Amino acid sequence: MVPDVSTGSSTLGLINYLFGKGRRDEHTDPHIVAAWDMAGAPDPGRDHEATYTQLARRLDHHVDLRTRELGGKKPPQHVWHCPVRTAPGDRYLTDVEWAEVARRVVAATGIAPEGAEQACRWIAVRHADDHIHIMATTVRADGRRPRTNRDGWRAQRECRKIEAEFGLRRLKSGDLTAPRTPTGAERAKAERQGQDETAREWLREQAYAVGAAVGSISEYFTVLRSLGIQVRPRIGPETGEVTGYSLAAPGDTSQGEPVWYGGSKLAPDLSYNRLCERLHTQDLTDRPQQVADAAEPWHRAETAIRDARAVLDSGDDAVAQGHLDAFGDTLHNLARATNSGHRAELQAAAKAFNRARRSVIRADHQAATALREAAKELAYATHDPAGLAIALIFAALHVARAAAKWHEQRGHEQQAAAAEEAFRHLQAGYQQAAQPVLADLARRAPRATTASRFEQDLRAVLPDDADRVLADPAWPALTTTLARAETAGHTPRRLLSEVGALRELHSAEHPAEVLNWRITVQPNRRTQAARRQSTISGTTSMSTAPHPPATPATMTPEERGRHR
Repeated sequence: MVPDVSTGSSTLGLINYLFGKGRRDEHTDPHIVAAWDMAGAPDPGRDHEATYTQLARRLDHHVDLRTRELGGKKPPQHVWHCPVRTAPGDRYLTDVEWAEVARRVVAATGIAPEGAEQACRWIAVRHADDHIHIMATTVRADGRRPRTNRDGWRAQRECRKIEAEFGLRRLKSGDLTAPRTPTGAERAKAERQGQDETAREWLREQAYAVGAAVGSISEYFTVLRSLGIQVRPRIGPETGEVTGYSLAAPGDTSQGEPVWYGGSKLAPDLSYNRLCERLHTQDLTDRPQQVADAAEPWHRAETAIRDARAVLDSGDDAVAQGHLDAFGDTLHNLARATNSGHRAELQAAAKAFNRARRSVIRADHQAATALREAAKELAYATHDPAGLAIALIFAALHVARAAAKWHEQRGHEQQAAAAEEAFRHLQAGYQQAAQPVLADLARRAPRATTASRFEQDLRAVLPDDADRVLADPAWPALTTTLARAETAGHTPRRLLSEVGALRELHSAEHPAEVLNWRITVQPNRRTQAARRQSTISGTTSMSTAPHPPATPATMTPEERGRHR
């Protein structure tokens, strides 16, 4: 059951909508199911002599009294509106049940507390099977305004209780960190334009993807403009500095004017202040540099992601929250840097994880600098090394699962569900990418004598996990990886010992796959260390790379012109 609280200034306008046919003739049998006084509330849906104006005057009775006291000025935003909708698949409630829902919601939100004789006037209108609209005029009989602070949160909390008592689907409780959902008008507009998502949703995803790739606020605005998105900074009148910003999608207009959405209205962590916490406010003089080995950004990202999982398991809450936010950036850039068929699943994972990257816990972004910088390096990646890319996805899906567990332990229900959804998309992407590679490795498995020697090495260094590794279907693929590493000059027993010590294998569902991808990364780790040492000694020269790509992770040429 989903409540959605908003305010307005036109009682008659809202009544006209509630009792009208709807924007697409979807309103059927509109009528009042509950009110502050059923006998005193004219019902245009049941009484043909009652008019919308009569009902509006009855609701606005105390507002008019208050207006005369204020010298002809109506209180601002005095119309309180709260649609309450059951979840898809729920049974349809009766009028009597909806009446109880309405009375409980207005009591919980402070509009009409139970037993309060001076409470606001309100009505609940049903014009569809699955929802009602509660509207009220927020002036009490004594002329005071009701205490409706945190009314949306209180309405949600009451709806969770109603779901349990009515046997309805239990939805996830929020914590006031969720982004604003598109309005009915925004959805209808997207449908008329033939779009799958509203301008608000499209702008939100572009803002996240661009923010993941750039290093400073000015670059953030520049890249957004390069995508055709209009940017309107808000300048402080006294300081002359930027204090906020708004975005407008290409071609999204109302009466010929752009429809602007403030950063915080897209998502709480897209506000200007929140962006400044993780992006530089000045242009960077030192750009990321091209490296001799194109696989190095992938290796660094994989290492940083594995470190993030360790933080989630044992780190401070603020530090862990910072890593979750940086991990969200990593997913966006990983999707952008991947050119294979599983890219769609990675994009879906990044989009789903946007809800899991923030909570009421204030993030320590400085603690996650290594992961965030590694994520930004992926935005410069021009090569998709299959083995390292799959190892990175494999590490990412384990972080997503750990994030779901972390949020669940702290009662963040919506974030836990979002992390689980991201995990499922990452898992699907991993299967698409890894299965052909593992199958090819299995076909190239070494001779039985070599495999037997690797088995002895495994039992010697990982005796507790050896049986599970050998029973894993990926064991033949692992023997091929060990044979290749041995040919490259590595000692299999030492490699198995090193990768086995990185993290316990008891909880791994497929331990052979875990070892396979760790070994895929491990030789690169030694190569990178040698290269860094060579760079320090002055034997390697670097060149400056261009700015981050203008196209963010979620953009395609078709999507870029969707609103034009």
